[in-house]
Amino acid sequence: MKKLSILFSLLLSLTIVLSACGSESKNESNDSADKNADNKTDLLAQIKENGKLVVGTEGTYPPFTFHDNTGKLTGFDVEIAQEVAKRLGVEAEFMETQWDAMFAGLDAKRFDMVANQVGIRDDRKEKYSFSDPYISSAAVLITRGDSDVKSFEDIKGLKSAQSLTSNYAEIAKSNGAEIVGVDGFNQAIELLNAKRVDITINDKLSFLDFKKQKPDTKVVIADTAEDVSQSGLMFRQGNDTLVEAVNKALQEMIDDGTYKSISEKWFGEDVLK
Repeated sequence: MKKLSILFSLLLSLTIVLSACGSESKNESNDSADKNADNKTDLLAQIKENGKLVVGTEGTYPPFTFHDNTGKLTGFDVEIAQEVAKRLGVEAEFMETQWDAMFAGLDAKRFDMVANQVGIRDDRKEKYSFSDPYISSAAVLITRGDSDVKSFEDIKGLKSAQSLTSNYAEIAKSNGAEIVGVDGFNQAIELLNAKRVDITINDKLSFLDFKKQKPDTKVVIADTAEDVSQSGLMFRQGNDTLVEAVNKALQEMIDDGTYKSISEKWFGEDVLK
């Protein structure tokens, strides 16, 4: 009887141990399943696992994203995205698409992020997430170097070369200028140099790029509008860990001088300010 009691006790102890091991094994299995599920839903984790950050961009918008004479995709936005990817520990893979299709492509998960001078606007923020601003620009008043025009208040009655449907044409009109229609920035500068118009109003970044390409052209910025537009890298909503990681990378680039170096390469100055 005593032996049976001892044997029963041993069997009971073994059952408890096996049950505990089974429970522990089940918990470990559940933890592993939860972790795998998290990786499947967390875009940053997927990007690191795949080793690439897929970036949507136009590839036809110099100096931000375009193909150089050798056919290589390059530009300010391209280099910013490449550096961000590098700091995430992955490679940037670019998918080129037209502007109108870029938002739909992001919605369809064709790419993880858009880098294409997308302005941070309230209506866009209702549907998409943005990084911290990585570039700023404003409307500038451009004149010949020998002009007496010093501010927007001076352009009343003057001829301004503008694309007729642009916001810049509205700025010129609101300050009393007479609009002379042009197809784009380069034509506006041609008319200005030929003294067929007195001024043109355009984007500061476009002017900086033009002056970098043609530094001897005798045109200058006379005044800068107070309203500054900012652009950010764009993401689908719900990918907060990726946005946070990208913001961290951007800040590191600013702190260590990498951003300034890229900016000066393309524009001759720091365009974040």
